[in-house]
Amino acid sequence: MARTAVVTGATGLLGSQVLLAFERAGWEVIGTGFSRASNKIRKLDIIDASAVSALLDEVKPQVVVHCAANRFPDKCEANPEAARALNVEATRMLAHSTSSRKILLIYISTDYVFPGRQGDAPYESDAPTNAPNLYGQTKLDGEAATIQENEETKLGVVLRVPVLYGSADSPGQSAVNVLLDKVWKAQEKNAKIEMDDWAQRYPTNTEDVGRVCSDIAAKYIEASAAERTGLPKILQFSSEDRYTKYEICQLMAEILGLPLDGLVAVKEGSTPGAGVQRPYDTHLSTKALKDLGIPIWTQDFKGWWYVFVAAVGNILMC
Repeated sequence: MARTAVVTGATGLLGSQVLLAFERAGWEVIGTGFSRASNKIRKLDIIDASAVSALLDEVKPQVVVHCAANRFPDKCEANPEAARALNVEATRMLAHSTSSRKILLIYISTDYVFPGRQGDAPYESDAPTNAPNLYGQTKLDGEAATIQENEETKLGVVLRVPVLYGSADSPGQSAVNVLLDKVWKAQEKNAKIEMDDWAQRYPTNTEDVGRVCSDIAAKYIEASAAERTGLPKILQFSSEDRYTKYEICQLMAEILGLPLDGLVAVKEGSTPGAGVQRPYDTHLSTKALKDLGIPIWTQDFKGWWYVFVAAVGNILMC
């Protein structure tokens, strides 16, 4: 009998790759989206409880992977109510709906639940949290909602991930992909584009995250109710590739064979009280995944970009 999964936010950077990963693993997958829903992606307002319940009752999935979120810190700060509605309240409602139907819920969270002070990282999954900004706090509250609503069933699991990159409909979907645009803008005459060269980031490919989500689903679904009691509620996945944004731009410029004189490295961190606060280093330990026997290998960041740039170049030449 085929297993069925629902992926929310399936039109997004991560959700689209989670959908593909489950398909590769032999699952029947229903992807949901809202503003960019299409024939393949079911339109669903994730904030509408009745619509969510109707979908779950129709599809009867064994797992829901909740990728839909407001994941941009600046947008969260600009509209806190909307951020909480999507990242917290919609998650709480979804967790209640899945738990009451004995459906596994995998909630995608972030490394921004940690303060990221110098010298603290790497963070274990049970390390004390202290989100540096509203985005991180809403995702942390979403974690709590997922775990609380599944306290009896043990069918809620959190997966924290860092900044992501990979195949995307547009560069703006990824805080990493969009840096390619910055490299090109730095070629303009008299360009002086400031770029962060302080915060440490661990860009992780969305295909790898999708694979891990599929592995987690299989592990937790195949476990008995008694076995699930002993399984972790919070897991973390991350690449070990370490870069600042400026260093990522340097790599992209190297691949493209371009100079980078128009980009200015900013060595200072966020000024307290000035704009959205970014942490210095929120590197995630993957120990909990390793202890479960789930593979934690990731694609080589530099190698992926060499292949991507070469592919884009071939398309442009056709």
